Amino acid sequence: MPLKVLEATISTFNGVFDKFKSEAPNNKANFILFLADIDPATSQSWCPDCVRAEPVIYKKLEASSDDVALLKAYVGDRPTWRNSQHPLRIDSQFKLKGVPTLILWENDEIKGRLEDHEAHVERKIDALLSNN
Repeated sequence: MPLKVLEATISTFNGVFDKFKSEAPNNKANFILFLADIDPATSQSWCPDCVRAEPVIYKKLEASSDDVALLKAYVGDRPTWRNSQHPLRIDSQFKLKGVPTLILWENDEIKGRLEDHEAHVERKIDALLSNN
């Protein structure tokens, strides 16, 4: 099954997240991946952990035989993300501490999550996939 991907920035997150939630019941698994923005100077994420984790996460989700949806949510450039009052850091639901963060979303709540230091570990992604 193809991986269904939605993308959001800080300014579009709420609207895209609402769409993601409304479509979630149609999928076997729903994930949110919080990522650092692409640095225009390098055409890569400014976050080395994101550069390492993204291909592993996409490979695992794309290999699933189930209908899987992924909301890629970009948290901004480095100065924006480093602000302790970043909206996703202080959000009561997500409470982000680092990027990348991969979240399993089920029944309108977080059912599992991999933080920045573990989001690239294949066996942990597999475990999150089998949780749904």
